[in-house]
Amino acid sequence: MARGPVGQITRGTTGTNRLRRIDRWIARHPALRRAADPLVVDLGYGASGVTAFELFARLSRSRPDVEVLGLEIDPARVARATAQLEQVRAGMTPFAADSQVSFARGGFEVPVTGGRRPAIIRAMNVLRQYDESEVTAAWVTMAARLAPGGLLVEGTCDEIGRIATWVAIGPDAVPQTFTVSLRLTGLEHPSVAAERLPKALIHRNVPGERIHALLRALDAEWDRAAVVSPFGAVHRWRTALAAVQAAGWPLLQRSRWRLGELTLPWSAVAPRDAATP
Repeated sequence: MARGPVGQITRGTTGTNRLRRIDRWIARHPALRRAADPLVVDLGYGASGVTAFELFARLSRSRPDVEVLGLEIDPARVARATAQLEQVRAGMTPFAADSQVSFARGGFEVPVTGGRRPAIIRAMNVLRQYDESEVTAAWVTMAARLAPGGLLVEGTCDEIGRIATWVAIGPDAVPQTFTVSLRLTGLEHPSVAAERLPKALIHRNVPGERIHALLRALDAEWDRAAVVSPFGAVHRWRTALAAVQAAGWPLLQRSRWRLGELTLPWSAVAPRDAATP
């Protein structure tokens, strides 16, 4: 007997422009730019297909030949997204009529026709509704579908995309990096990211865990950098991150600090008792 999609139907909340921070990060990543077959999967896109259309629009600027496949477990959501695609094709939306986007039913098994393997799987706000004990198995199942050199991007963001965090995971299901991306204007403390951590970390923001230490360090340096606030929030953020880095935290991708981002090796924030998948 044929198996159905792997996973469970989630709440399906979808917001226009909600995933912009993640999309722009993916657009610059070598896993997309160097992919032999730039197929990108939007896994668990929710009640509307808009995030798949936005993903194509952003990624096609760096890879004009990119294709986006939206996957959902709920057949009603697939039907709705397919109807939206017909509107796109008819030129009735702001999206390009020839957007290389399609939709199908699927879950963590990431079904793709023709034996193709995705260069990128984006699974945002999906595992948030699962138990922490289920995360590793989901990572392993999804990562197994990646092309060599591919990337699984799994994480969480708030409803309007001002707070986002995600883990980048390779085809071997081993996490590579962890990223925080924040809207700096009006930011009180970087630790606001705690409420939107990926499922693998959200219950680890307690004393003794690396993610807790990172958020405390960020808050402390953000407060110290208040003296440069007259020069703007971006300058304050970069000053804070430079101090965090000087204190020994292995921050990566310095060129993206101005965007309200920070990226570290996963090992810098991994749960203390985590076993390698």
